[in-house]
Amino acid sequence: MDETLRRIKRAVLAGNYRITLKAELEMYADNLDERDVIESILCATRTHKMLRSSSPRHPRHRECLHIIISNTLDGILIYSKGKLVREEALEVYYVFVSAKRAE
Repeated sequence: MDETLRRIKRAVLAGNYRITLKAELEMYADNLDERDVIESILCATRTHKMLRSSSPRHPRHRECLHIIISNTLDGILIYSKGKLVREEALEVYYVFVSAKRAE
Protein backbone atom coordinates (compact mmCIF):
# COMPACT_ATOMS: atom_id res chain seq x y z
CA MET A 1 0.00 0.00 0.00
CA ASP A 2 1.38 3.41 -0.92
CA GLU A 3 1.91 6.22 1.57
CA THR A 4 -0.86 8.39 0.10
CA LEU A 5 -3.49 5.69 0.60
CA ARG A 6 -2.19 5.12 4.11
CA ARG A 7 -2.62 8.85 4.87
CA ILE A 8 -6.12 8.86 3.37
CA LYS A 9 -7.16 5.84 5.44
CA ARG A 10 -5.75 7.36 8.64
CA ALA A 11 -7.60 10.62 8.03
CA VAL A 12 -10.87 8.78 7.37
CA LEU A 13 -10.43 6.50 10.39
CA ALA A 14 -9.83 9.54 12.60
CA GLY A 15 -13.00 11.16 11.26
CA ASN A 16 -10.96 13.88 9.57
CA TYR A 17 -12.94 14.10 6.35
CA ARG A 18 -15.59 16.22 4.71
CA ILE A 19 -18.13 15.38 2.06
CA THR A 20 -18.96 18.01 -0.54
CA LEU A 21 -22.51 18.69 -1.62
CA LYS A 22 -21.70 17.17 -5.03
CA ALA A 23 -20.55 13.92 -3.37
CA GLU A 24 -23.65 13.89 -1.13
CA LEU A 25 -25.92 14.24 -4.16
CA GLU A 26 -24.10 11.45 -6.01
CA MET A 27 -24.33 9.18 -2.96
CA TYR A 28 -28.05 9.90 -2.61
CA ALA A 29 -28.66 9.22 -6.33
CA ASP A 30 -26.88 5.84 -6.03
CA ASN A 31 -28.54 4.90 -2.72
CA LEU A 32 -25.22 4.97 -0.86
CA ASP A 33 -24.53 6.34 2.57
CA GLU A 34 -21.42 7.70 4.24
CA ARG A 35 -20.59 4.31 5.76
CA ASP A 36 -20.52 2.68 2.33
CA VAL A 37 -17.98 5.19 1.02
CA ILE A 38 -15.82 4.97 4.14
CA GLU A 39 -15.90 1.16 4.05
CA SER A 40 -14.82 1.24 0.41
CA ILE A 41 -11.87 3.51 1.26
CA LEU A 42 -10.80 1.31 4.16
CA CYS A 43 -11.00 -1.82 1.96
CA ALA A 44 -8.93 -0.24 -0.84
CA THR A 45 -5.51 -1.69 -1.56
CA ARG A 46 -4.34 1.07 -3.90
CA THR A 47 -5.24 4.43 -5.35
CA HIS A 48 -6.51 4.02 -8.89
CA LYS A 49 -5.17 7.30 -10.21
CA MET A 50 -3.95 10.75 -9.20
CA LEU A 51 -5.09 13.78 -11.17
CA ARG A 52 -3.72 17.30 -11.14
CA SER A 53 -6.68 19.62 -11.32
CA SER A 54 -6.82 23.38 -11.13
CA SER A 55 -9.26 24.83 -8.65
CA PRO A 56 -11.31 27.83 -9.79
CA ARG A 57 -10.84 29.27 -6.28
CA HIS A 58 -7.05 28.98 -6.54
CA PRO A 59 -6.18 29.54 -10.22
CA ARG A 60 -2.43 29.31 -9.62
CA HIS A 61 -2.62 26.25 -7.40
CA ARG A 62 -3.03 22.78 -8.83
CA GLU A 63 -4.65 20.30 -6.47
CA CYS A 64 -3.97 16.58 -6.38
CA LEU A 65 -7.16 14.54 -6.61
CA HIS A 66 -6.95 10.86 -5.70
CA ILE A 67 -9.27 8.37 -7.38
CA ILE A 68 -10.11 5.24 -5.40
CA ILE A 69 -12.22 2.42 -6.82
CA SER A 70 -12.88 -0.26 -4.27
CA ASN A 71 -15.55 -2.63 -2.97
CA THR A 72 -17.41 -2.46 0.30
CA LEU A 73 -17.57 -5.62 2.40
CA ASP A 74 -20.90 -6.36 0.66
CA GLY A 75 -19.25 -6.16 -2.76
CA ILE A 76 -20.59 -2.76 -3.86
CA LEU A 77 -17.99 -1.19 -6.12
CA ILE A 78 -17.60 2.51 -5.28
CA TYR A 79 -15.72 5.26 -7.09
CA SER A 80 -14.53 8.10 -4.89
CA LYS A 81 -12.43 11.13 -5.64
CA GLY A 82 -10.93 13.35 -2.99
CA LYS A 83 -7.99 15.38 -1.86
CA LEU A 84 -5.76 15.56 1.17
CA VAL A 85 -5.57 19.05 2.63
CA ARG A 86 -3.74 20.51 5.59
CA GLU A 87 -5.69 22.84 7.86
CA GLU A 88 -5.11 24.32 11.29
CA ALA A 89 -1.43 23.48 11.64
CA LEU A 90 -1.04 19.67 11.54
CA GLU A 91 -4.47 18.17 10.98
CA VAL A 92 -4.95 16.42 7.66
CA TYR A 93 -8.43 16.16 6.18
CA TYR A 94 -9.60 14.03 3.30
CA VAL A 95 -12.29 15.83 1.33
CA PHE A 96 -14.61 13.68 -0.76
CA VAL A 97 -15.26 15.58 -3.96
CA SER A 98 -17.13 12.70 -5.61
CA ALA A 99 -18.56 9.41 -4.36
CA LYS A 100 -20.78 7.08 -6.39
CA ARG A 101 -21.21 3.54 -7.61
CA ALA A 102 -18.49 2.60 -10.07
CA GLU A 103 -19.59 1.63 -13.55
